[in-house]
Amino acid sequence: MRELLAKMVGKKLDMFCGGTTSLRGKLVKVDEGVAHMVDEDDEMFYVAVERIIVFSETKSGDQRAGFVVGFRGK
Repeated sequence: MRELLAKMVGKKLDMFCGGTTSLRGKLVKVDEGVAHMVDEDDEMFYVAVERIIVFSETKSGDQRAGFVVGFRGK
């Protein structure tokens, strides 16, 4: 996971850490098992790499990974 994250430095990511925890921010660096990130308010936050279950590059606006806006099943 650490190696994958290291390739994403400088990009905006969505992360899922279990339960109802999902995070979004720009990845600044990965150091000693900790992902250093900046949120939309330019506040720094830190995520333990071992706790990250899923991450993806943020593609557009406010849509979160795994959710489709406007989808209605029949």
